[in-house]
Amino acid sequence: MVGGVDTHLKVHVASVINHVGQVLGTEPSPAGAVGYRQLLAWLASHGRLVRVGVEGTGSYGARLTRHLIGQGVEVVEVNRPNRQRRRLKGQSDSVDAESAARAVLSGDATSEPKNGDGEVEGLRALRIARRSAIKVRTQAALQIRDLILTAPDKLRARLEPLTAVERAVIRAGFRPGESSDRFHTIKLALWHLGRHYQSLTIKIEELDSVIAPTCARINSALLGVKGVGLEVAATLLVVAGDDPQRVHSEAAFAAVCGVSPIEASSGRVSRHRLNRGGNRQGNNALWRIVIVR
Repeated sequence: MVGGVDTHLKVHVASVINHVGQVLGTEPSPAGAVGYRQLLAWLASHGRLVRVGVEGTGSYGARLTRHLIGQGVEVVEVNRPNRQRRRLKGQSDSVDAESAARAVLSGDATSEPKNGDGEVEGLRALRIARRSAIKVRTQAALQIRDLILTAPDKLRARLEPLTAVERAVIRAGFRPGESSDRFHTIKLALWHLGRHYQSLTIKIEELDSVIAPTCARINSALLGVKGVGLEVAATLLVVAGDDPQRVHSEAAFAAVCGVSPIEASSGRVSRHRLNRGGNRQGNNALWRIVIVR
């Protein structure tokens, strides 16, 4: 028997089919430790369970995936059904669960999910916080730039030629005063944005001070490769995950990062095109290495 699970925040729906594709049952269960045990017991009650396909192994299905692997069940990562199939079959939790099981049975789904129980998972969380701080800091810099464009000539002439960092230092040192005229209120707004920019810069530096030794512990040689800085190294480590043995070859890693050739031949035309799928952050990391070199 093979199983398929459509995962959600509160409820997971499982479907089980036999080796000839006959659906033996569909069952919902609550998301949680008790629900995971119930779901596995229900799947195993139909016969010898070979493997289970799970949608969303990196999000809603992450905890279920860890539970199944911990119980010795082979788990396969399943993508959501394509749009053409959904137009023909409709969409529901039971239909998606059945589609996940059929993808496993047919061999369309073969990807081994990340286990997410090591240092790389912690590194991924740190990168989320860092990207968030960088995004907000960029927004603050753009808001300051727009305020300077419409500021009084005296203020604009002083700040416009400066870089973003120089502007932040000067703006954080403003003393807006108590006046309520336009000049002083704009200075007050720039003062707050400048202090916000500086505080975010400090947060980013603090996160980098944790990310750098984490990357060195996981793979110190990676940081020594030409074109690989801290951000690129962290990105590639997160793409590989805590269990890089999942990626069995360089060709598999190229497919994961969306840089592998895909055959696009038709009739007498024989050609290949670039893979447009894969992990886009990993793709960007490889692009940065190439540009640096």
